[in-house]
Amino acid sequence: MSGYSVFARYYDKLTANIDYKKRAEYFDKIIKKYTKTKNNILLELACGTGSLSEQLAKLGYDVIGLDSSEEMLNTALEKKYFSGLDIQYLCQDMRDFDMYGTVGAVLCVLDSINHLQSLGDVEKVFRRTALFCETGGIFIFDVNTAHKHRDILADNTFTYETDNVYCVWENTLDTDSLEVKINLEFFELCENGLYSRSSENFSEKIYSHDDISRLLSDTGFEILAQYADDTFETPDSTSQRVIYVAENRTNHKNF
Repeated sequence: MSGYSVFARYYDKLTANIDYKKRAEYFDKIIKKYTKTKNNILLELACGTGSLSEQLAKLGYDVIGLDSSEEMLNTALEKKYFSGLDIQYLCQDMRDFDMYGTVGAVLCVLDSINHLQSLGDVEKVFRRTALFCETGGIFIFDVNTAHKHRDILADNTFTYETDNVYCVWENTLDTDSLEVKINLEFFELCENGLYSRSSENFSEKIYSHDDISRLLSDTGFEILAQYADDTFETPDSTSQRVIYVAENRTNHKNF
């Protein structure tokens, strides 16, 4: 997994179109609909710069944000300083994270599962989540679909421009595995009028519903629902993102 050391500097500017307040309210509805526990602690895996964690904390959750990128978390801590919200941030790899107790809900969104490099990595995340999610707790995560990899990301190049940053996003699709290799080139305007250049490389892998279902079952989860593209609609062949809602059936009485 990439550390996103370069990407962290530009992440918020390039994702300014995401309505984190709306997304937090959406996940809040899901949690309230399905949860069977009164544990109000919410763990966000791959929390990045903390934008969603902030909004979830405003909704009343006791939020723990976890990410492996120190650079991302530094930005999250700056937001926490100005908001005054009581969010705990942990710099850990979500494949082998450790905690002192269980939480009532776990979120892992914005394609973070797709950034894992193998089914073995996905299983590690699911197992650690099952260990630290309370029995009856809810695990919510999303995955980009084969349609998005094949027809949207594909071999396409996208450009993004803000006041002082220009980004070229280049995709290369492996048509057999539907893995998309991603190269980001950043051009930032400096005070002297020239541009500095930096880059970041990572990839997204498609994981089938059959594989996701099997790994969830193997690690103690039961799928309660699947939703398309941040709605409450059933996914179909045109859906770009599927949101999974799973209940932890692991017995934690001896935790």
